[in-house]
Amino acid sequence: MMPLRAFHLASLVFILAAVWTVAPTRAAAGDWPQWRGPEGGGTSQERGLPTQWTEDQNIAWRVELPEWGDSTPAIWKSSIFVTTQKDDKLLLLKLDKSDGRILWTREVGTAQVARMPLRGKSADERREQRFHQLQNMASPSPVTDGERVIVHFGNGDLAAYDFAGERLWRRNLQQDYGTYTIWWGHANSPVLTGDLAITVCMQDSLKGIADEPSASYVVAHDKRTGEEKWKTMRMTAAAAEECDSYTTPVLVPSARGPQLVVMGGNQLDAYDPTSGKQLWWLAGVVGGRTISGPALADGLVYVTRGMRGPLLAVKTSGEGELSAERDVAWQTTESTPDTPCPVVWNNLLFTITDNGIAQCFDAKTGTRHWKSRLPGDYKASPVAADGRVYFLNIAGLCTVVAAGTEFEKIAENKLDDETLASPAIADGRIYLRARKHLYAIGAK
Repeated sequence: MMPLRAFHLASLVFILAAVWTVAPTRAAAGDWPQWRGPEGGGTSQERGLPTQWTEDQNIAWRVELPEWGDSTPAIWKSSIFVTTQKDDKLLLLKLDKSDGRILWTREVGTAQVARMPLRGKSADERREQRFHQLQNMASPSPVTDGERVIVHFGNGDLAAYDFAGERLWRRNLQQDYGTYTIWWGHANSPVLTGDLAITVCMQDSLKGIADEPSASYVVAHDKRTGEEKWKTMRMTAAAAEECDSYTTPVLVPSARGPQLVVMGGNQLDAYDPTSGKQLWWLAGVVGGRTISGPALADGLVYVTRGMRGPLLAVKTSGEGELSAERDVAWQTTESTPDTPCPVVWNNLLFTITDNGIAQCFDAKTGTRHWKSRLPGDYKASPVAADGRVYFLNIAGLCTVVAAGTEFEKIAENKLDDETLASPAIADGRIYLRARKHLYAIGAK
């Protein structure tokens, strides 16, 4: 641990304005409009959430979904939106939140999933994306602003629908900007800010095997029309698989205005979401391909260098090129996650490794409060609400832990389905998207 940060009252009005500008939606407290919730950090202000359930107890409803996908639902008032892939069909579903009825289904596009053995790619295989066995085209999560829902699939389809199911626009990012070359399948979710839908592509540059590099970029489209508004290249010093990142950007308010923070390609950086201008960057965050995405709290962004590298707490107040000595508040190398994102609750940072080692840190100093092994293997990111953290493993077991400085296991809850997607929280219920079903956990 290396202790290596604050608001000023005079900036309060400006910061509040920045918060308003950067907010992806004007969601109500009970909504979950995007990947990892209202602020993109996996937390909810809901109270009275269930802590115990089984297949037969405390289930408001369950609905069978056309198989399958790893995306999480987007929830707005009475509507739930879920993406999935059935055979070669890429589908968007709208469900009624009260009872789980599927109100409509739309075929956004079609695509075949090319699979790859679990080994390194040959030069020829690197020229196009292949998908890991644990995911398909329906890994990116939808996002909604209450008027429209934006969906993105691993074949590059990016589209907008209104709540009645009418398509507003559609485009394909591979057709627009070139073939995806990410090794294990494109999975980044879109985010909304103002009138913009922003997506990222971080992938193998093909350095050394292609005459023209394969581009990594951040791009913004008008959420109403699909028109491109800006595009910024993001070519880092990474090579081959280390270029790849499956993370979703997070939006951060700051005294200087909103920031779009991106992690991947051995680099952490931030952009002005209104123009695409790069604001700051921390290069040399070397580890490997990056799955675990950033979490934010109180002026720090928490990221894990790829392939279970060190976990860093980085200040978001810098400008231009950051340095590890000046801008990294603390770091730890022990038992860091490969896939699940961190989550922060009341100045405590919680993490879990893919093989189930959960930890709790002081979010400002990095002091570790506890470490405990939980049952099973993990891909879903934990969520926190009402003083509890929910850790969901891939076998349908959710361990509920007190969000405190001492380890306290509250409950273990088992469903009979495979669960790789991260939980969502809305209006007193927890929503778990499993391989075969979507579960609404809580009172009927």
